[in-house]
Amino acid sequence: MEIEDGRVLGLIGDKDDPFYQGFTCRKGRELPEHLYNPNRLLRPLRKTDGGELEETEVATAISEISERLRAIVEEHGPASVSLYAGTYGVQAPGSQMANAFLRALGSPMFFNCGPIDQPGKFLAAALHGKWRGGSPTFAEADTWLFVGTNPVISKLGGLPTVNPSRHLHSALERGIKMIVIDPRRSETAKKAFIHLQPVPGEDAAVLAGMVRLVLEENLFDEAFVEENTRNLEALRRHVQPFTPEFVEKRADIPASQLIEATRVFAAGTVGGANAGTGSNMSPRGTLTEYMLACLLTLCGFRLREGDAVSNPGVLVPGARKRAQPLSPFPAWGYEPKLRARDLSNTACGLPTSALPDEMLLEGEGKIRALICYGGNPMTAWPDQLKTRKALDGLDLLVMLDPKVTQTGQFADYIIAPKLVPEIAALTYDFEELEGFVPNWGFTVPYAAYCKPLVEVPKDSDLLEDWEFFYLLGREMGLELEIMTGLERLEQEPPLAITPLDMREKPTTDELFDILTAGSRIAISEVRENAIGRLYEDPDIVVLPRDPECKDFLELGNDFMMDQLDDAVDSVIEGDDEFPFRLVSRREANTLNSQGRDQGRLVRERPHHPAYMNPTDMAALGIEPGSIVAITSRRSTIHAVVQDSEDLRCGVISMSHGYGVDLDRLGTDGDPASPQANSMGAHTGALASSDLDYEEPYSGIPRMSAIPVHVVAS
Repeated sequence: MEIEDGRVLGLIGDKDDPFYQGFTCRKGRELPEHLYNPNRLLRPLRKTDGGELEETEVATAISEISERLRAIVEEHGPASVSLYAGTYGVQAPGSQMANAFLRALGSPMFFNCGPIDQPGKFLAAALHGKWRGGSPTFAEADTWLFVGTNPVISKLGGLPTVNPSRHLHSALERGIKMIVIDPRRSETAKKAFIHLQPVPGEDAAVLAGMVRLVLEENLFDEAFVEENTRNLEALRRHVQPFTPEFVEKRADIPASQLIEATRVFAAGTVGGANAGTGSNMSPRGTLTEYMLACLLTLCGFRLREGDAVSNPGVLVPGARKRAQPLSPFPAWGYEPKLRARDLSNTACGLPTSALPDEMLLEGEGKIRALICYGGNPMTAWPDQLKTRKALDGLDLLVMLDPKVTQTGQFADYIIAPKLVPEIAALTYDFEELEGFVPNWGFTVPYAAYCKPLVEVPKDSDLLEDWEFFYLLGREMGLELEIMTGLERLEQEPPLAITPLDMREKPTTDELFDILTAGSRIAISEVRENAIGRLYEDPDIVVLPRDPECKDFLELGNDFMMDQLDDAVDSVIEGDDEFPFRLVSRREANTLNSQGRDQGRLVRERPHHPAYMNPTDMAALGIEPGSIVAITSRRSTIHAVVQDSEDLRCGVISMSHGYGVDLDRLGTDGDPASPQANSMGAHTGALASSDLDYEEPYSGIPRMSAIPVHVVAS
């Protein structure tokens, strides 16, 4: 990082770093624009009686927020206060302190972005069970399956997060056979050995067809299945209708391609698979993830006794890998129960799509105060109309955000945070992520620490994220406790709880010490190194199965089998009124709503386009660059249309994470304007938890594969 007179001028990748090897992403290289963006808040804001936002002091904001929260809790109880953590609200130690605050307050109403991103992944893992030995990494595989995900761009899910294009190139050179299921010929699909391009929303049918072929042709690992699973015959019975001919008709992919893809995948000696946001936001997202888990188990793509553990952990204490299953556990039915649609807490967290309902429904249990940490509900939550109404009706909305976002327009207070490199940084977050979902975080034992490199701007009044929750808790007289470890049944050691001194505020480094207590490598050793290091230990291998182990992986969960049966008769296809399907997509240079106002990041895309196949455009008489109205059963959004032969006919592809208010960019608005560049139309505005309610337990409505029609605007 080039720093002059305390100001960051630029950065380049460190070629001496053994893991990154000089790689940086575009977002990282544009750090100076993020840090010194004219939209960045340097002091807290509060809403005046006239509805305007004005600057205030941190101490004043915390005192006033404390007073208002105390009054709300006294009148309506602790559960009337909720916290939503977005993509940037899952980072340590802020996430732990936010949880500590809410627990001390006595509210169980903690919501996060998981249940509106990839909830099926966590629900399916609970229904199927987990393999305690871990999974192979992409670097050692000879076959891999990607479903509704594009890790070359998203940098998450299967391919290593760091420089995924380089890792994919290396894998292709060594001969990996990659299969991609995606209605779009994405950047990842273009490198695939086989690309299946189905009708959006039919991923589960395609995977059921693959499972049927694996069973019919005895392509599965019989010994592994015999020892570690149950209800194989139930699975065999329920996938029977998904013949190649049935899948061809349902998903509109050639039966021969399905057969070839299945045989190629099952023939691998080491393999893996990942489903992503596209399939999870589509109908039957949990079923898709469940069928994918069954497919991996049938093929035996799990680490076995004696296999090397690619990442035995550095800073995150974790259980030793053991070659045995962990039986299924409840995927839903946990406390607290919600009032909306009989939903409850789940393995993926409280259903966030129901949060607006909980804010709108009158009576006991109504959420009246919301603290939004690192998220932007107006660009992320489904059903923008309902979200806006819910936010507007809150008694108190507090935001932690470096700028006034679309959600910030409704805030009573916005707390301005410090940013990297004004704070110390640690690789704890990505290492912890790997403990939740295999091949999401670091797949090698890498760790790095960096102290703060620059001071905060003069005359600013900024806090680290965690400081806000600590100081607010202290102001309210709460006793906060930090909880570390993954709250999982197989956790070894169990969760650790560390009470905090509420008189003497800890330092960030002291919190890092708490988070990494019991780690394989002492954090003091990591701090001593000027750059990141690999902390390898070749002697750490998967341990043998416990002779007393009676756990199993479930191949025939009753609920999932019922959904399979329903999928036989329930068709997801176009109709005369809504003949197109709108699918979500990722962008290389932005992350959800972050980076939209950074001109250098979005200069290649001066607007928020809707991509369509040229054949569809010609049939509708629409020219590239023209404005179209895209209408669902819920609402209408507008966008500049762009042609793309990578899309199958009948599909529209737009990025999610945008979110201009509908009344600020309606029928008279210009989607190609500079405003649309930074805000754009929110595809979630087309979704409705009342009209397109797809998942009965995660609560997520259809946020991809949305039925729409298109006309020139």
